[in-house]
Amino acid sequence: MRSAALVLGIIGGLIGMIVGFFGYGYTEAVARFGEIEGLAEQVADPGLIRVTSLTAPMLAIAGGAMARIRALWGGVLLLASAGLMYNGFGFNVFTMFPIAMSALGGVLAIAAGKPDEPKAHF
Repeated sequence: MRSAALVLGIIGGLIGMIVGFFGYGYTEAVARFGEIEGLAEQVADPGLIRVTSLTAPMLAIAGGAMARIRALWGGVLLLASAGLMYNGFGFNVFTMFPIAMSALGGVLAIAAGKPDEPKAHF
């Protein structure tokens, strides 16, 4: 289960990075070049989108990397990443896979009470 959490966290973080690049780039482009009514309008809270674009993928990758050795900490980071992506970007066609992968990886990491290694986190 820890290996599955590792893979899901890293893949979810990489896909989340792509979503984050577009989210941050969109808010920056609209702020720099101005709004085009009906086509490109600024989001309600560009600061939230920018923070989410940076921190959510980092939390997912870090949580996935930690899942093998510190499953509880890694699982908490993965769940925090999924929650942050959902809060910042919502659930849509572009975010469904990074959110689902991060959340599933977090659940698997936390559920790894009897790990492959002799040291449990409970």
